[in-house]
Amino acid sequence: MDRNFMMLIPGVEPEEMMFLNSYTQDLSENQFKSFLMVYNGKRKDAQTILICTLVVVLGFAGIQRFLINQIGMGILYLLTGGLCLIGTIIDAVNHKKLTNEFNQKMAMESVQMAKMMG
Repeated sequence: MDRNFMMLIPGVEPEEMMFLNSYTQDLSENQFKSFLMVYNGKRKDAQTILICTLVVVLGFAGIQRFLINQIGMGILYLLTGGLCLIGTIIDAVNHKKLTNEFNQKMAMESVQMAKMMG
């Protein structure tokens, strides 16, 4: 099966493609299909995280942290106005790093689920 993630997962970037290739290299074809189904449902797009980070202007600081399952940090940002906007600015600058870290965790979980399914 062609494992070109650029075609199979919309919006995948080269760094993400590299870690996906390393995580899925030992999966069978059925496991790979299962992985794609699970991972596509879990992954986040860097632009979505950036947009949610910038929503702080409307008074909703921390939404990006909730999206990437960092509930504690999301509550902290919500209660402190994004740590007085400093944390929000840092998240806006590092939105791709936050997204990649989250997507790597989701890829590992998806590989484990695919192996159990297939």
